[in-house]
Amino acid sequence: MSFSGKYQLETHDNFEPFMKAIGLPDELIQEGKDIKSISEIEETGDHFKVTVTTGTKMLTNSFTIGQETELETLTGEKVNSVVMREGNKLKVSLKGIDSVTELADANTLVNTMTVAGIAYKRISKRI
Repeated sequence: MSFSGKYQLETHDNFEPFMKAIGLPDELIQEGKDIKSISEIEETGDHFKVTVTTGTKMLTNSFTIGQETELETLTGEKVNSVVMREGNKLKVSLKGIDSVTELADANTLVNTMTVAGIAYKRISKRI
């Protein structure tokens, strides 16, 4: 299955505790908790471009599976990391945050980010 497409956030669990744990300011947490972000994924072979739009904030990362690249974190920091693919899952670690993005079915994208034992789970549907 291809990850390519646009997905809108349907539900998310543990947003506030996770965002506090990664150091996001309280006002940004309050602003972001009810916004239904849009994720757009372009997959071309092993190359991916992922754009997440949350309100007025846009985060874009491009990477090639298995190659080190600079990725921007949720806090705006830039770190070098390697994204790996295991079947229908993309896995990466960014500064202590483990992220797994899974294509659960043709229309459902599940992203789970874990830091310090706190798992933030986002479920998005293809639009």
